[in-house]
Amino acid sequence: MNKTILIVDDEVHIRILMEQTLEELEDQGVELLTATNGAEALDLIQTRRPDLVFLDVMMPKMNGFEVCQAVKQDTASQNTYIIMLTAKGQELDQKQGLEAGANLYMTKPFDPDDVLEKAAAVLALEL
Repeated sequence: MNKTILIVDDEVHIRILMEQTLEELEDQGVELLTATNGAEALDLIQTRRPDLVFLDVMMPKMNGFEVCQAVKQDTASQNTYIIMLTAKGQELDQKQGLEAGANLYMTKPFDPDDVLEKAAAVLALEL
């Protein structure tokens, strides 16, 4: 069964970097999707049911905390693995992210190798 990763960030260069980081997983049948804001992300999560979501916090329309909460409250998508990926690295922000239902909280700037390893581990893929 194919796996899907959704990359959600309003900054185009971050989306591109994430896609480049994760593209080697495409060889193992992983599909990469992207969204530019929280509302678009929520729509994609509800319609495409990605296995893993890398979710930015500060975005237009809906922030990452709101998206995360909505996903975790929806029984159809609550098993979606969400990694908050944000420049907001304060302990309070991390606590808020985990309370919203995030499975993991990573801060920017991030190490692409860490992102790739985490994605492979979550999706049970070999690197």
